[in-house]
Amino acid sequence: MIPLSVLDLSPVVTGASGADSLRNSLDLAKLADRLGYTRYWVAEHHNLPSVASSAPEIMIGQIAAVTARMRVGSGGVMLPNHAPLMVAERFKMLEALFPGRIDLGLGRAPGTDGATAYALRSRLDRREGDDFLERLHELVLWETRDFPPNHPFNNVVAMPDDTPLPPIWLLGSSDYSSELAAQVGMGFAFAHHFATYDAIEAMTNYRAHFKPSAWRAAPHGILAVAAVAAETDAEAEHLASSMDLNRLRRGGQYLPLPSVEEALAYPYTDSERASIARNRSRLFVGSPATVMQKLQPMITASQADELMIITAVYDHDARKKSYHLLADAFGLDKKAAA
Repeated sequence: MIPLSVLDLSPVVTGASGADSLRNSLDLAKLADRLGYTRYWVAEHHNLPSVASSAPEIMIGQIAAVTARMRVGSGGVMLPNHAPLMVAERFKMLEALFPGRIDLGLGRAPGTDGATAYALRSRLDRREGDDFLERLHELVLWETRDFPPNHPFNNVVAMPDDTPLPPIWLLGSSDYSSELAAQVGMGFAFAHHFATYDAIEAMTNYRAHFKPSAWRAAPHGILAVAAVAAETDAEAEHLASSMDLNRLRRGGQYLPLPSVEEALAYPYTDSERASIARNRSRLFVGSPATVMQKLQPMITASQADELMIITAVYDHDARKKSYHLLADAFGLDKKAAA
């Protein structure tokens, strides 16, 4: 069976606080570690009332401290928002504290709106345009120390200097990151849960064009999907109504995740119901058997090495139950026990 991992945005729900969401993430991470999940990644988003995760490196340290086995990482650090040296130092520190358990996932988008992106960067770097490739190159150079002769950065060392950078993963929702990850020989994670680009095309293209590197000898593709599992299909559909309304609101509201009652009482128009139906192509809902049946063709066709699941439902216990049911369905409990 394919390994399972968790992607967690620390969703903020109606009637609760961001602090509650972060504590729930720690609670979910401890469960995922016990169940046998391979890794637990946290996101970076800013100025979104529905997402509490704005500083993944802080959460990574907290989660790694309360878990024992699984890898913990970023899904991801939005590299355009940060000086590469700062990213290198923060993740070297995490790797020093939790050796062999840290992942550095990198995103190309800002993870927020234009005004917030400007606030994050305006006093650091006034360059315009997409400079992700330049920033990635610099980040790698802090590890390899291959700066040109007489470059001023030759006198700067990313500390702690006796600890390597953890494995780097490139995140994407289009063909750009899959092609780049293949060219530079890094791991790749595809965000099917919000992508409009075909997941199978991106994943198979990455594998077909992968070039071995000092970072990775063989390709490793992670397929990230949104899923809601419950004991029955009907119960799962009930829980997923919160995600349906939440996705519908992403046109500009980004409100906290609504309750099931709020979602069921919402006066949907015909066009909104049609939009929800379209969004359901990126959401897998049902009993464990139903979810597995829906997922398996994509897992097989994409040749995914790993499945990363994001479940954002209103009730925290139901969220934990969903991950527990999927762990059972994919045989993780048996693997962990072995």
